[in-house]
Amino acid sequence: MGEGIAQVALMAGYNVTLVDIKDELVNKAYKGIEAGLKKSEEKGKLGEGVTVADVIARCKKSTDLASAVKDADIVIEAVVERMDIKKQVCKTVIDNGPSHVIFASNTSTMSITEIGKDCGAPDRVSGIHFFNPVPLMRCIEV
Repeated sequence: MGEGIAQVALMAGYNVTLVDIKDELVNKAYKGIEAGLKKSEEKGKLGEGVTVADVIARCKKSTDLASAVKDADIVIEAVVERMDIKKQVCKTVIDNGPSHVIFASNTSTMSITEIGKDCGAPDRVSGIHFFNPVPLMRCIEV
């Protein structure tokens, strides 16, 4: 789901950093986004004069979450539905991001209060639930 979220953010004009635990996973997501952007371009959904190259140029890749979030305004997490992992990612984001960074967990089943209670800034933790396939579904739950 993170791949679709990143694609939609890129298409909306935002800079995106894909983060995963292994290079091969990040590269797979990047290629998936590129393929999705090509489909959107073919359908004329990137905007007049906008190319896949223009959009994908705003996408960085990383396996170092702490470094990747240092200048982030918002981090949308789409990790496996395990509370311990979500809490760990949340704490890393809050500890290493700017003092204004918002951590948004893409979950529909887990307590946002529980995810954010030990991170040091629960007021900057929110839930945001995207629906699959993200590039086609125009609704979210916040």
